[in-house]
Amino acid sequence: MGRLSAPAPCGAFPPREQALAQLDAEVWDLVVIGGGISGAGVAQQAARAGWRVLLVEQRDFAWGASSRSSKLVHGGLRYLKQGDLKTTLHAVHERERLLREAPALVRTQSFLFADCAHRPPGRWLMQAGLMLYDRMARQHARHWADLAATQQLAPGLAPPGLRGSLVFQDASTDDARLVLRVLQEARLLGATTLSDLAVQSVQRRAGGGFTLQLRDALAGAALEVQARCVANTTGAWGDRLRQGAGARPLLRPLRGSHLIVPFWRLPVAQAISFMHPADGRPVFFYPWEGATLIGTTDLDHPDDLNREARITAAEVRYLLDAVNDQFPGARLAAADVLSCFAGVRPVVDDRHAEASRATREHVVRDEAGLITLAGGKLTTFRLMAQDVLALAAPHAGRAFARSGAPVFTAAAALDPGLSPAVRERLQARYGGCAHALCAEADARQLERIPGTDTLWIELLVAARHEAVHHLDDLLLRRTRLGLLLPHGAQALLGRIEALCGPALGWTPARWAEERQRYRAIIAQHYQLPDSSEIALKPLLDQREQLPNP
Repeated sequence: MGRLSAPAPCGAFPPREQALAQLDAEVWDLVVIGGGISGAGVAQQAARAGWRVLLVEQRDFAWGASSRSSKLVHGGLRYLKQGDLKTTLHAVHERERLLREAPALVRTQSFLFADCAHRPPGRWLMQAGLMLYDRMARQHARHWADLAATQQLAPGLAPPGLRGSLVFQDASTDDARLVLRVLQEARLLGATTLSDLAVQSVQRRAGGGFTLQLRDALAGAALEVQARCVANTTGAWGDRLRQGAGARPLLRPLRGSHLIVPFWRLPVAQAISFMHPADGRPVFFYPWEGATLIGTTDLDHPDDLNREARITAAEVRYLLDAVNDQFPGARLAAADVLSCFAGVRPVVDDRHAEASRATREHVVRDEAGLITLAGGKLTTFRLMAQDVLALAAPHAGRAFARSGAPVFTAAAALDPGLSPAVRERLQARYGGCAHALCAEADARQLERIPGTDTLWIELLVAARHEAVHHLDDLLLRRTRLGLLLPHGAQALLGRIEALCGPALGWTPARWAEERQRYRAIIAQHYQLPDSSEIALKPLLDQREQLPNP
């Protein structure tokens, strides 16, 4: 019992048994269902307002789209072309806020857009869009590079008709770590956050409020909690909680798939952004976590949402063809791919025929105290959360006022003897709790894992303090080693077990079970489909599977 009552270190998840035992001790002002960036934002903003808030996630935090996005914190330049000024304006302002509040975790990312003869959108239209983009951000971060300057900025860039490029600024992040940082801030403000806790039913009480039946996915136990209000932030799964009341579906699940290749195989100093020659959709690739990330597709996803999404052979070919159009000398092939991932975006169904033109604006619905958040962007999670709480406040019986207060506490000072790169890395991941969580790290734990920017201490902090329940939690979301190293970093599993075993407390049998589970997940969802199938299916033969031009 003493172990359970010991206070958790700064920002750490408290012992699970203790948190579960306290769930039925009170009526929660708000129960947030869904542990992606939307749910994390709602929990943080509600806790800041002084609400009693519980967040539950049926799988792992950021398991869905929030760990499988394009990793960009951007204003959505392409939405200007669609006339969606509001979405772009909000996103640009939130991007600038995140760059100020979470430096290193959210980084300025330079983009280069090749201007090619006879290819849309053309230099002048693109420049007009970038001028408006910069004005929204109150900056001047764009410039024109002639052909010689472009070839210096991006050696090997040679799409047909290249005559120069436009260079501009956006931002990038590690999306899963962004979710964990927001959850950390929510816990520091008093929120309770639990993963592997599935909602079985949401029932309205006669006198007002809700009873939620929960199931602990780890122990199999049933639990019941009472709430005055419920926030449905389950992403692509959002309509499931609503359809019990006969509500019309709000969402159109869209799959976005990505490839990751070794940086040496596609070395780029900034993001390369362009329109795919087959269908005119925006595609990009850029340096990320020591590798190069290529994305993205945008397809209707009719598959069962209970099954983890995976990339198709047609999508692989689509992305490889995109890269080879811009860098024909690279001759990138399926054999070069380290890993892949696919996520399902919770896009609002605006009945638009083309998936890539569906709105990225968010919608909030109040259905007698069940508040559903649909759509939206990673970048604007704070604004979306405030919209949810404005509708939830009357049901929760609590006050809520929109606020410009920072989401993130200031980063803590670290040992000045650490290298600047190590200090920046730890502050990016743990913010104001970096010193408390990493104070006992030794020199070896502060070394990089070969082939990545990841430090060994990140694995140990996750095992000790970040609610790791499965090996894929540790290697695909707390760290990204499963994406960045060949075969999901399975060659490191022995060393990872030696380092993290005491903190996780798993038996040898449990480790063997977790290894087997992890290998299956990597093989089925993070490695390419059969390479011969990819080679035999040229892009233009896949029109029924890809967006129409």
